[in-house]
Amino acid sequence: LNLQVTSITRKSRKYSTYKGKVGKIAPNRINRRFHTNVPHQKITTDTTEFKYYEVDKTGKMNIKKLYLDPFMDMFNLEIISYEKTEDCRYRRTFHSDRGWAYQMNAYSRTLKKNRIFQSMSRKGNCYDNSVMENFFGIMKQEMYYGALYYSYEEVKDAIDKYITYYNERRIKQKLGWKSPVEYRLTAIAA
Repeated sequence: LNLQVTSITRKSRKYSTYKGKVGKIAPNRINRRFHTNVPHQKITTDTTEFKYYEVDKTGKMNIKKLYLDPFMDMFNLEIISYEKTEDCRYRRTFHSDRGWAYQMNAYSRTLKKNRIFQSMSRKGNCYDNSVMENFFGIMKQEMYYGALYYSYEEVKDAIDKYITYYNERRIKQKLGWKSPVEYRLTAIAA
């Protein structure tokens, strides 16, 4: 049948944003209650790393890195990214791991100023943010592992295209075989 298996492995250490306690640690308000019936009420985020290669003027190939910090709505698992939403009647909760960026005073103050609860997973417990970790795993398996990118723009474009595909066309059994956007639009219309 001319079938061929390609083994895809991670060759470098796993990326971690945890640098110890550098700011305020928020309580875990989500406590693995990842589902909500209210769009834009519970938002989760995390950071992941993508490597790409650039060739300099001498012909030497250099490894560069791009970091992705998407925001996911726990209502329908849609990546709402950096868009601002105004349609939640309830106080929102932003959930993350304990990465240094999420502990910064400016980040916490901005959430508080906008009346958004901050929630953080327990130290070293990936299951407390499994919704976001699952998305990163699916995304990297479907568009990153096994591919080589040769510029920042190339990997950024691949990420943009994948998130559009994921939100608008990738169906999920958990959402009644609808895409995240279809699910949200159906729920709002009901």
